[in-house]
Amino acid sequence: MKNFLEFLTEAGSSQASMQASKLNLTSDGHGGWLDSRGNMVAVTDKGKLKFTDKKQKAADEGPVKQMATRRADDKLAGAPRQQPAPRQAKAQAEPEGDAKSGGGDTLTVAFGRFNPPTTGHGKLLQAAKKASAGGDLKIYPSRTQDPKKNPLDPDMKISYMKKLFPEYEEQIINDAEMRSIFDVLTTASEDGYGNVNIIVGSDRQSEFENLAQKYNGELYNFDLIRVISAGVRDADAEGVTGMSASKLRKAVVDDDFAAFKKGAPKGIKDADTKALFDAVRQGMKIKARAKVKEDFATWKIAPRYDQQTLRENYVTKKVFRIGDIVENLNTGLIGKIIRRGTNYLICVTEQDNMFKSWIRDVMEAVRPASKTGIYGVPASQRGEGTDALRKYAQSMVPGQEKIRNFINKHKAKK
Repeated sequence: MKNFLEFLTEAGSSQASMQASKLNLTSDGHGGWLDSRGNMVAVTDKGKLKFTDKKQKAADEGPVKQMATRRADDKLAGAPRQQPAPRQAKAQAEPEGDAKSGGGDTLTVAFGRFNPPTTGHGKLLQAAKKASAGGDLKIYPSRTQDPKKNPLDPDMKISYMKKLFPEYEEQIINDAEMRSIFDVLTTASEDGYGNVNIIVGSDRQSEFENLAQKYNGELYNFDLIRVISAGVRDADAEGVTGMSASKLRKAVVDDDFAAFKKGAPKGIKDADTKALFDAVRQGMKIKARAKVKEDFATWKIAPRYDQQTLRENYVTKKVFRIGDIVENLNTGLIGKIIRRGTNYLICVTEQDNMFKSWIRDVMEAVRPASKTGIYGVPASQRGEGTDALRKYAQSMVPGQEKIRNFINKHKAKK
């Protein structure tokens, strides 16, 4: 039986572990805690986390103590004490183009798929630059790749973005660790930023407001989170307002270069536009035209433009079933479906963070082999003497894909 001292020690250790888990910190096995970049940021001290850097220390002190410190610094200690606004207050939704909170302590971020980059994305980047007001600006393209909705791999996509938007070349970040908006915000908090501006399309503003503010104080710590609209998005409108990557992917499927060119960023050469068109086509793996209609139906590659068919497949449970792993296309969050609504899903990540997504904004998750532990095909499908094993082995050796299975062919003839 544990004595009272052992009980208190274990309880304190559990308290430190719970706090570290909420901040997405990992243990080094010796009482230290590491952030997502592997930096030592805290230690266990008397059963609680003790942060080693100024930013995390401020987060640990809590808003009331932080306010007292600021009041002392501002020589207002003698003034009547006021209750500070709670951290969980609703994030401020700012009108298009508002740029009043730039500065050294503020980071402005844009997180999106950009797959492929469009003239509409140029408008978003302009809004981000204006909101930053000369302060720090970082643009994070998402990392997912799949044939239907994310045909360009991250490196190729970012290469095109820097070419199509040269004025933002230094701000476009190629970081494999930034897979979701949570990764971006956690890193910004660890880097010491006190405020953050998140630039999104108007149709995604509410989603980002609710999600970003919900986990402030748990996964990251900001004094102020502002979600700023880059402008109205209308799927049925012409020109920049109605332009989207979905329309450009559909143009590729339709083999309509003229329509694709209308949505490409302005001022680029036709040769570059054609190269981007071909890159998207190659990424979508479009080969035989006969199968295009079936494999690349609009509801699969651009669900916003055929929501009726998407809903029909959803209602009949052909897609997005309970327990399926999906990715939110706007935020990059990956989670398991735990509830199916009329036209939305409630999902939970591996870290037990819950998020809601409209069915038009999710896709079946494409998880890297490093996460799943599955490389090529599962072991259950690589039985000795099977075609699956042969194909798997050939896939691991360059130039072997076209070797015929002479043994099985010979047996078949006999």
